[in-house]
Amino acid sequence: MAERVTIQDIADALGLSRNTVSKAINNTGVLADATREKILLKAVEMGYKQFSYIKPEDFRTSLSAEPKTAVSPEGGGIIAVLTTCQLGNSHFSSTMLDKVHRELSQAGYSLTMYRISPEDLKACRLPSAFPPEKTDGIMCIEVFDFAYGTFLTSLGIPLLFIDGPVPIPGKKLATDMLVMNNRSEIYTFVAKMKERGKKTFGYIGHTMHCISFQERFLALQEALRFCELPFNEKYCITGVDPDIDIGSGSPYQDYLSKELDKMPELPDVFLCANDFVAYDLLQACRKKGLQVPRDFYLCGFDDSAESRVTTPTLTTIHIHSQIMGFSAAQLLLTRIKYPYLHYRTVYTETSLICRESTES
Repeated sequence: MAERVTIQDIADALGLSRNTVSKAINNTGVLADATREKILLKAVEMGYKQFSYIKPEDFRTSLSAEPKTAVSPEGGGIIAVLTTCQLGNSHFSSTMLDKVHRELSQAGYSLTMYRISPEDLKACRLPSAFPPEKTDGIMCIEVFDFAYGTFLTSLGIPLLFIDGPVPIPGKKLATDMLVMNNRSEIYTFVAKMKERGKKTFGYIGHTMHCISFQERFLALQEALRFCELPFNEKYCITGVDPDIDIGSGSPYQDYLSKELDKMPELPDVFLCANDFVAYDLLQACRKKGLQVPRDFYLCGFDDSAESRVTTPTLTTIHIHSQIMGFSAAQLLLTRIKYPYLHYRTVYTETSLICRESTES
């Protein structure tokens, strides 16, 4: 069995320092393009681990091809934002998109938003006004349909999902993905609650809605196991009612109310998939005479503006929208310039914020 190629091996072969080679391979620091390309080509030729799937001749071809520049020849590129819903000020992406816009503007791109209608989603087609031939890149927000995601990957346009559809076993989307860290602060939260004597935990949120909702559910299970606390499905509401009347005014609240009635008792703590699920739970409980934090502790996710003004103020997990915006822009710009790169999933930091709903 051949010995594994190291960064030092590549440095020795090129007569460069280990630090210089590390910068090129990990895309950190400042290097001349010619130096970076020489190092990457040598890494491919030597079979360095993260480039072992690339053939040297394919890599040389990609280098000799004219790369797409940061600014289109016409004087301004177009990045399309696709979404299935209205992104109001309460949605974490509203401030993230401001940062995305500033970063892309500096690179010479403009940002245009398109709404995917339910009919477009079902038929796997682009919005009628969308011009694929004039679009340099696509950014998807609140696009959680796997079939539609597969359709978008077939267009050949550089693509980025902010969060995304729950993966289907044996299949994956050929796209870059940006997701907030859905695990670490849930571990922190469970550990803090255990210190306060809380022993039983429930989860509220449709686990098949998107990657983040599923990861948060799994993170709760992992955190409980790590803290040597029991996980019990009877405290979880992880589906949706297929017979919900969307025009009823508060369908999800009514659904939660019915599901709560089925629980033999309430857990000490509920973790919700996001802040809006937590608000719906609060409303459903108030109709039953239940109070937070008297009857149970409650934690959301997102740190929406409403989390600071609701009664009680909501313990939640803050998404750092500025670093998400910066990361989204950089992921898409590098995909445009270097379309041959292997697909990346990047997680950005989150932070637990304790408030009145956990007596903090």
